[in-house]
Amino acid sequence: MLNKKKIAFIGAGSMAEAMIAGITKAGIIPNHQVYVSNRKNEARLNELALAYGVNGVKQDRLPFEQIDIFILAMKPKDAEVAIDFLKSHIHSNQCVISVLAGISTSFFENHLHIDQQVIRIMPNTSSMIGESATALSSGKYTTKQNIQFAIQLFKCIGEVYEIEEKDMDIFTGMAGSGPAYFYYLMEHMEKAVRTSGLNEDMTRRIISQTIIGAAKMVQRQEETPSELRENVTSPNGTTAAGLAALEQHGGGKAITQAVKEAASRSKEISSELETFPQGKTKLQAI
Repeated sequence: MLNKKKIAFIGAGSMAEAMIAGITKAGIIPNHQVYVSNRKNEARLNELALAYGVNGVKQDRLPFEQIDIFILAMKPKDAEVAIDFLKSHIHSNQCVISVLAGISTSFFENHLHIDQQVIRIMPNTSSMIGESATALSSGKYTTKQNIQFAIQLFKCIGEVYEIEEKDMDIFTGMAGSGPAYFYYLMEHMEKAVRTSGLNEDMTRRIISQTIIGAAKMVQRQEETPSELRENVTSPNGTTAAGLAALEQHGGGKAITQAVKEAASRSKEISSELETFPQGKTKLQAI
């Protein structure tokens, strides 16, 4: 049962906070059974503990034997130290959930313990408001019970999609990095409106509602995005003019390349790591 589990976040950055916010808001796991840790930034730990009612403790003070699930949410450059540290403090029956882009479950299996239970996830920062699109892939030693636990846990922060690990890189490019693409789009829509005299706050609300409405149309209608676009595009109308400008200036190509480049970088990280021998992670080099 979820409410019996104790979980510990290794890493206290923005992604860890987004997940903690969603999990504590859902109330499925009591706050006092959630730990967040880092190596030395106690001010950050105190900030999160105060904001969400969880336990903020330095990494070396975690009650390791009591923890069921460890969630690795640090930056990739800090993962080498974390993996080395964890190996001497956990056992294979404890489950490690990684939020680190591009790092495979087999990598953790090779660098932690024989038969280590590992789950790889890719949420996005919309988990802060319970609207994440989260992908999940499990390692070969992970029990069905822990897979189901992870699915239930991350449903607290949005929708969960169990996928094959070979598809994790493209998911990362599409959904893991996806919110940033929309924020970038919104930035430039605001910029285009800035000289019109329309109130800045109202502009932002209008743009965000437009995106919400379009997303809900895709979710609730049977038509494809292409068909929905065609439905609202009258010949020689305003929408047609806007779409023509996007095409002329490479808007469609830019979006496609953004997804492909982010996915490619995720794959590169994985490939770079796999070249290092067992026991020598060298994540600092990435």
